[in-house]
Amino acid sequence: MFAKTLIFTVLALLIDGIISKSVELTFELPDSAEECFYQEIEKNTSASLEYQVITGGQYDVDVKVEGPNKQIIYQQQKMQYDSHQFTAQHTGVYKVCFSNEFSTFSHKLVYMELNVGPETPLPGVGDHATVLTQLEASAEEIHSALNRIIDHQTHHRLREAQGRKRAEDLNERVFWWSIGETVAIVCVTFGQVMILKNFFSDRPTLYK
Repeated sequence: MFAKTLIFTVLALLIDGIISKSVELTFELPDSAEECFYQEIEKNTSASLEYQVITGGQYDVDVKVEGPNKQIIYQQQKMQYDSHQFTAQHTGVYKVCFSNEFSTFSHKLVYMELNVGPETPLPGVGDHATVLTQLEASAEEIHSALNRIIDHQTHHRLREAQGRKRAEDLNERVFWWSIGETVAIVCVTFGQVMILKNFFSDRPTLYK
């Protein structure tokens, strides 16, 4: 009986992860371009937006959240990362736009997560009027802990990607700077050899 209940709890966790109302993606934002995403939200439903620029330029982007009546809910310029929570005042399609129009040559890689509505509870938990059993309470705690772990892992992955990109850029700059110094040293060495060679070369002597 305990084994069957445990299997049901594991399946519930998997199903909850599948039907969760969350959009999480990473996309490329070309230079002088704007990308918009659309999500239908019911009235009085809470939503949260979180974003971060992973690579590109100065790691900044313009962000705007627009409601179905063209009202501006959230707007920021040249932001590296931020989060914003809001409650839908009207039912309709909400638009989230990321703009890189101020940059003429830098591509950006942007991470975005949009959560709409409260988190879906575990199936079977809260469906009865009695107090939660110890197993159900433990499953609820494990579920919350796993969600926190996923959030921490996501942030660490983003920071690791940023650090790796910066390290690669720095390595490339050091490489080309070393190439330039090597070429300069070779040219200076060659020039010194030619000058010293002219000092010791035999020249015809003119006699009067």
